Amino acid sequence: QNTGKLNPMNRVLVALAILLALAHNQVSCFSPTSFQRRSKSNLQTNLKMTSEGSLDVSRFMAGARPEGTQKYLMQQVMVRVKDPTKSLEFYCDVLGFKLVMYREFPQWGFNVYFVAPVNSVDIPEGDPDAQWDYCMNLPGCIELTWNYGSETEDGLVYNTGNGDATGTADGKQVRGGFGHLGITVPDVYEACERFKKLGCTFTKTPNSGGMKGLAFIKDPDGYLIEILPQGPMISKPIDCDGIAADGGEGYK
Repeated sequence: QNTGKLNPMNRVLVALAILLALAHNQVSCFSPTSFQRRSKSNLQTNLKMTSEGSLDVSRFMAGARPEGTQKYLMQQVMVRVKDPTKSLEFYCDVLGFKLVMYREFPQWGFNVYFVAPVNSVDIPEGDPDAQWDYCMNLPGCIELTWNYGSETEDGLVYNTGNGDATGTADGKQVRGGFGHLGITVPDVYEACERFKKLGCTFTKTPNSGGMKGLAFIKDPDGYLIEILPQGPMISKPIDCDGIAADGGEGYK
């Protein structure tokens, strides 16, 4: 006769069955087949950031891009430069970029130069319209803007945004919003050895400061360029300044 109640042994068996089912789900949800069945959206929505001061930003990683934005790309960031020749020498000869396209606007007193980490053979030759199309569809360009006459001014001309007093009326540092540009390299330590030989100014070598394995150099106008690895963050015993991995002062 079924009384609607489970005897103690059956209750134990049911409990074991539930535990086994939960354990199976816990493991199998990350198996290759079931992982494919679960949408990336669902996985990312479950991410929670719990450290103090953090925000739950999981929704910004999840789901499709908004309608109409699927082909948008981050094409450029613009910085003003004092001397275009010195800036082009730095970005092309030191960082290894190429001049992809440039435009001159004498009627308005400025020129723009777009540089990017590409090979010369990929840049359309002798066709300004083709160069424009190539450039506008190329992620990660830097637009160097030269306003005529700035090259004749004394000292630094443009504020870099990092507690900088350049260009301020009262000579006091401003709380600027701009921080730095950034590139990645196969080996930060080897890249910094090269930058040092080329005479670059460092504000942080790979082993200085608390964070090891990254560096900052300055371009001719004082803008910071962060140097990060294309793989895991690693440290080496000695960096380009002879600083040991367990020593070194902070940022300059």
